[in-house]
Amino acid sequence: MENPGYPDLHAHIAALEKSGLLIRVKRQINKDTEMHPLVRWQFRGGIPESQRKAFLFENVIDSTGRRYDIPVAVGILASNREIYSIGIGCAVDKIQQKWNHAEQNPLAPVFVDNPRCHEIVVQGEELKQPGKGVDGLPIPISTPGFDNAPYASCSMFISKDPDTGLQNIGNYRAMVKSPTRLGMNPEVELNQGIYDHWLKYKARGEKMPVALVLGAPPAITFTSVHKLPKHMDELAVAGGLVGAPIRVCKAKSVDLIVPAEAEIVVEGYIDTEWLEPEGSFGESHGYMNLKEYNSFMDVTAITRRKDAVLVSIISQVTPSESSLIKRVAYEPAFLHHLRHHLNISGVSRVFMHEPLTNLRKLIIIQMKSNTLEAEVWRALYGASAYSSSVGKMTIAVNEDIEPENLDMVFWAMAYRMRPHQDMRVLDHKDMGHGPRTGADDNHYEATDSAMLINAMLKRPFPPISLPAKQYMEGAKAIWEELGLPPLKPEMPWYGYSLGQWPEEFQVEADRAVRSEYWKTGEELVQKRRNDKRMNDPYLDL
Repeated sequence: MENPGYPDLHAHIAALEKSGLLIRVKRQINKDTEMHPLVRWQFRGGIPESQRKAFLFENVIDSTGRRYDIPVAVGILASNREIYSIGIGCAVDKIQQKWNHAEQNPLAPVFVDNPRCHEIVVQGEELKQPGKGVDGLPIPISTPGFDNAPYASCSMFISKDPDTGLQNIGNYRAMVKSPTRLGMNPEVELNQGIYDHWLKYKARGEKMPVALVLGAPPAITFTSVHKLPKHMDELAVAGGLVGAPIRVCKAKSVDLIVPAEAEIVVEGYIDTEWLEPEGSFGESHGYMNLKEYNSFMDVTAITRRKDAVLVSIISQVTPSESSLIKRVAYEPAFLHHLRHHLNISGVSRVFMHEPLTNLRKLIIIQMKSNTLEAEVWRALYGASAYSSSVGKMTIAVNEDIEPENLDMVFWAMAYRMRPHQDMRVLDHKDMGHGPRTGADDNHYEATDSAMLINAMLKRPFPPISLPAKQYMEGAKAIWEELGLPPLKPEMPWYGYSLGQWPEEFQVEADRAVRSEYWKTGEELVQKRRNDKRMNDPYLDL
């Protein structure tokens, strides 16, 4: 088959291996007890993001000793930003620009004959033969000890609006229930496309055709997890990402279009009359999502490549592959919304806190120091309103505060904001995406609230009380000369002015480092006063 003009999953794996970012595991690995815990360690073991790797498991078994002929890739899409950037085909610092271009320049997919995803086709009664149905797919258990079954996590469901014919691709967990049945759980409070489609088919009294893609060219997976506007075709945006039309074909047993380079496609129909229990499953908000009623899919066909690789995503407690794959697209989307839709030019960066909070709950907006206070509040309100599930705590800070450093964020909150003036609580915020702990805490009725905090400087402040940069750099050179342990500077590691620093004070400071401070002492005698109280300021503030 001719080159499609963009990397499929196999080309992506080869590129990762060439870059030293792939670990091939040839020893036997149990998909139900060992696989996800092994990869999980690089997210919970103190390993820096830059050192995380992708894993390819080539010898997969289950707890009964059953062997699978399909390898499993885990962490292969977004264990770190470099892995993601290789998948999207650009440098790390160009990811935002790449997404902006893709959304503004989508490319319609093109149909091809003899697609790779149809090299092996199993349909009808053959699906019930041992190993021919879902039981032949090495879907791992994500949270051993708590999950009640294997769940596909890199599980891209394709559905179609029965009124408009527009397809949607979204990533929703898929519970393994039988060789011919899978669960499907969209988050209804997030107003996801597949749920809209399901409601329309339900109103018609019809089952909903779906295609579940388990592995595809990385650009397709990236667009499936990105919350694009519902009028946008994810396959067209994926084409915009790679700069070439995505190759597609008709599914075998349902009236849907699927990626021609998909690894595995599970086709079938989702019932719109009956729901059945699904879960428990470890969710990305960091808690178990307890058993609830959800939809199920009756499988009508499974198609795949001869050399198929099943892809699984590390999710649950963040940071994770699931959170990073969203973050690199969500942050630019928020920034674009504030700058271009709301025309707030003072916004310089939107940061979504990842560890444990899973991006959605804590948002930090960096803003230029000269931004009007009214614009700061517009940014806070605008970010909170952008998505119903995002922004439980939204904090505005100056550009000298590094959002990654929560110590700095709390520092800004401690000294640059006054709660009675600089904080607002918004009622009736439908946050969604969190653990439900009782019968009265459900998708449809639960409401939350949001907290907006203006931790910007409201007036000039004195300098940061650390040695100036040149002295810290000089001391660092001596540190290294002495052979002391390697330093990892953490901001703030040197002092800098925040506006309240007259020339007179700088003259005295410069004099001090020249060991000429005696002259300052002589000058201070001339400034004695008897009309001041203890701790009265020298400056007229």
